[in-house]
Amino acid sequence: MGPSQPRHVAIIMDGNGRWAKERGVSRSKGHEAGAESVRAVVRECRSRGVEVLTLYSFSTENWKRPAAEVAALMALLKSFVLSERKELMDQGIQVRVIGEVQRLPLFVRKPLKMLCNDSEKNIGMVLNLALSYGSRAEIVQAVRSVARDAIAGKVDPDSITEAVINDRLYTRGLPDPDLLIRTSGELRLSNFLLWQLAYTEIYVADTYWPDFREAGLNLAFEAYAQRRRRFGKTDAQIAKE
Repeated sequence: MGPSQPRHVAIIMDGNGRWAKERGVSRSKGHEAGAESVRAVVRECRSRGVEVLTLYSFSTENWKRPAAEVAALMALLKSFVLSERKELMDQGIQVRVIGEVQRLPLFVRKPLKMLCNDSEKNIGMVLNLALSYGSRAEIVQAVRSVARDAIAGKVDPDSITEAVINDRLYTRGLPDPDLLIRTSGELRLSNFLLWQLAYTEIYVADTYWPDFREAGLNLAFEAYAQRRRRFGKTDAQIAKE
C-alpha cells in the first residue's frame, strides 16, 4: 500500500512562457495566468491538509531573463502578495521565503517581509516561496556557515552530520518534500532543493503551469498514493514494518 497523502509538496511551476506563445500573447500574460494556478493550488493544498507547500517562484538563473520580463514578474509578485494577503491570513497560512531575498527589489521585499512577519504564528499550512533561489547557492552558504563555526572551534569537523547541514539550510525545521511536481513535461530539477529531494517522489505533468489547477493536483496525488516509498529498504522489509 502506498502513502496516502504527502505532508510536503514542492512544485516547479514551468510552462508560462510556452503557454503564452501558443496563444499569441505576451509572456507577462502567461505569468499572470500562472498566478491564477498558484491561487488555485494553494487553496486546494490547504483544504487537503497539506502541511508544507514549496513553490519554485523565481530562480537565481531567472535574473538572466530580459529586464522587462523580470520587472513584470516582480510587479506581479508584489500584486499577488497584496491581493492574497487577506485570504492567506484568514486561512491560517504561514508564508515563508527561501532564497537570496536581498536581491529582490525593495518594493517587493517590504510587503513580503510584512506578510511573513504577520503570518509567522499561523498553523494552517506553510507556504514556502522560493524566490531568487538556487539550491547550490543554498548548500554553499550552509557549508560556509559550518566552516566558520569549525574554525571558531564551535563545531568538531568529525561531528558534522546531515542534521548539522539541514539546520543551516533555508528549509530548516521543515520536513523534506514527499512529492515533487514539475509541469510542462520537462525532466530536470533545475537547481531546486537538491539536498532536500534525496528521497522525494517525482511526478511530471505534461500540462503547462497556467493550465495546472485542482484537476492536475488530483492526478499528482493519485499517482503519489500508488508509490511505494522504500527509503533504500526492500519490499519485504517494508511489509514487516
